[in-house]
Amino acid sequence: MIPPPLSLYIHFPWCVHKCPYCDFNSHAIRGEVPETAYVDALLRDLEQALPAVWGRTVQTVFMGGGTPSLFSARAIDRLLSGVRARLPLSPAAEITLEANPGTLEQEKFAGYRQAGVNRLSIGVQSLNDAHLRALERIHDAAEAIRAAETARQAGFDEFNLDLMFGLPGQTTSQSSDDLLAAIELQPTHLSWYQLTLEPNTRFYARPPQLPDNDRLWDMQEQGHSQLAAHGYTQYEVSAFAQAGRRCRHNLNYWRFGDYIGIGAGAHGKITDGGRAVITRYWKQRHPQAWLESAGSARCLAGQRDLIAAETVFEFALNRLRLREGFDLDAFEAATGLQRDRVLPVLQVAADDGLLLLEGDQVRHTRAGWRFLNDLLERFLPEETPHDAGNHPD
Repeated sequence: MIPPPLSLYIHFPWCVHKCPYCDFNSHAIRGEVPETAYVDALLRDLEQALPAVWGRTVQTVFMGGGTPSLFSARAIDRLLSGVRARLPLSPAAEITLEANPGTLEQEKFAGYRQAGVNRLSIGVQSLNDAHLRALERIHDAAEAIRAAETARQAGFDEFNLDLMFGLPGQTTSQSSDDLLAAIELQPTHLSWYQLTLEPNTRFYARPPQLPDNDRLWDMQEQGHSQLAAHGYTQYEVSAFAQAGRRCRHNLNYWRFGDYIGIGAGAHGKITDGGRAVITRYWKQRHPQAWLESAGSARCLAGQRDLIAAETVFEFALNRLRLREGFDLDAFEAATGLQRDRVLPVLQVAADDGLLLLEGDQVRHTRAGWRFLNDLLERFLPEETPHDAGNHPD
């Protein structure tokens, strides 16, 4: 079993304000960000991960959160220098940093670029001030527009805008205007997705009034048409890119690649080719607990080796998010399993009109793409695996 491509995910757990819809491991900062101590701890955490990936080259790096842009350019430079000193980083590596428009200025952008960051993901969410207030974002529309313009001026040829639809009180016309305003900023990539009410969030406990299903469908259909008309191709459920500008880091997730996870609450997935074992692990979630344990065995909150049924489910969960589908050779290479482990489920889904099987190729039908959740449920093992998630753009 040959290990797949390797990425590095670095989690930054602090933000200025915890948004009511956010279920990521993020914590409102009180006082100054302990950036020196946190970068030191990240490098200790990375060193502990090295034996499992010895000799492998990292193809992409993603710094997510929380709000990584709370950290200074000097801290990010020291972090990336420390990463390069500890493991091989491809000369062509994609290095992404998530940024909040309310924490950015020209000098910081230029510093990130000089440190080696070559892609930004800017959390705009909306370009309508009323909706930004409903989401409790710390920036307004003017700041979001300025952030996108400043990114390009600082030399970022690659940048993503995060945008949501289905917001409290949003009309179809407002959703369309939001998307067109984002497109006018000419990002190379757009993450455009529906607001959902996730457990353990304030919106879940006290739900706002959201658009009904018919309106959500209209927003989605209209948005897809707008994106296609402006040269953005959908390559994943919520990811749209200009030609040649897909996010390589998230593609590695969805293609069931490996990734080291460092930082508070970070998740990782590592393939041991010699033992033909895939291991998922996750770190201490609370920043202080993680800081105190980074570099020691106590930093690890848990890990598990996937059994065959879980591996089949997780492969399908990720690969079927991509419009490209997959081939059965890719299934065998990524999972270490024979294709007969997945063929019976694929055949039933094909008989029901959700998939197309053409030789070794597996593709969605129109119905399979529209009812993707129903399709994925067919791959569930008897007990749903825990901690199987990743951190797309």
